[in-house]
Amino acid sequence: MTTTWRMRFELSDSPGALARVTIRLAAADCNVLALHVIPVPGGVLDEIVVRAGEGVLPADLVEAVRSEGGKCVGITSADMRDLVDEPTAVLRAAKTALSDPDMTAEALRQVLAADSVTYGEAAEGQVQVGDMVVRRGWTRFTQVELARAQALLDLVEAPAPAVRGMLSDDGVALVLRPGAPSDEDAVAALHTRCSMRTMFNRYHSGLRTVPRRWLHRLLNPPRGTTILAQCADQVVALGQLIHTGTPDCAEVSLLVEDAWQRRGVGTAVLAALASDARAAGYAELVAWCLPSETALVRAATRAGLDVTTRREDGLLRVSIAPRGRALKTPIATVAAEKTR
Repeated sequence: MTTTWRMRFELSDSPGALARVTIRLAAADCNVLALHVIPVPGGVLDEIVVRAGEGVLPADLVEAVRSEGGKCVGITSADMRDLVDEPTAVLRAAKTALSDPDMTAEALRQVLAADSVTYGEAAEGQVQVGDMVVRRGWTRFTQVELARAQALLDLVEAPAPAVRGMLSDDGVALVLRPGAPSDEDAVAALHTRCSMRTMFNRYHSGLRTVPRRWLHRLLNPPRGTTILAQCADQVVALGQLIHTGTPDCAEVSLLVEDAWQRRGVGTAVLAALASDARAAGYAELVAWCLPSETALVRAATRAGLDVTTRREDGLLRVSIAPRGRALKTPIATVAAEKTR
């Protein structure tokens, strides 16, 4: 069994230094699949994609580089997309973002090989690129990479958090948009219009109304995002994406008003959440449903997302891969007005 790794390191400026590294890697039963040279102030960084033989650990690869004087070593898992040269990768990402502005954050994540790309203000350990916050733990960003990322945003004129327009199955126009503190009353009204069964399926308790103190956390989850579906002046559905604390995994939940169920609204909200999850670097979305409740599974399947289920602790654990097939429900994306 082989594993592919992406490594980045700085070598001393001496003849044959890179050749000696590759010889050491070859001796460790490794095959160098790609090589990129990245200019940085005062020199260059070397980046290679390596396929390691069975039993060769990342620490072994790092040691091979360091034994030849390499420093600033970063390593992360890689896939076949990392074998594409940088100009080709950027052009493909630009095409993706131009075709669907809602995919801009995901395109930027691919270009930067970032752990996550989200909207907002950068905190410690993060980097601001336009309206987006990028994070990468395995190695620091170079100025060349950040300039390339800004050029991509300039090309597609990336919007603030997207407002998406959609049509329900019966042709009614709705808007999908991020939640805001000003939506507390509308979200409270959404809950009062939901039946006891809908509320129980969402919260797994006999909750009839939502306590006022919950509304702020529903609209501003500290480790996630909230998307609302709105028709005219009413919020008719709410979806949340919450980081679970497990790497690459987030919990997803939906609440759709009874009158709007089975009309494609939940499918569209879930597809929008999956798009945000891809941009944030999540590989899995998890939802907890009652064993008899199949609405979320149906919505995920209709959205073109791969779904698996299993019984766990009396509930149905639904696992959704956010990198699914093409969405079957039409959604148009328009630029949101920036409100800073």
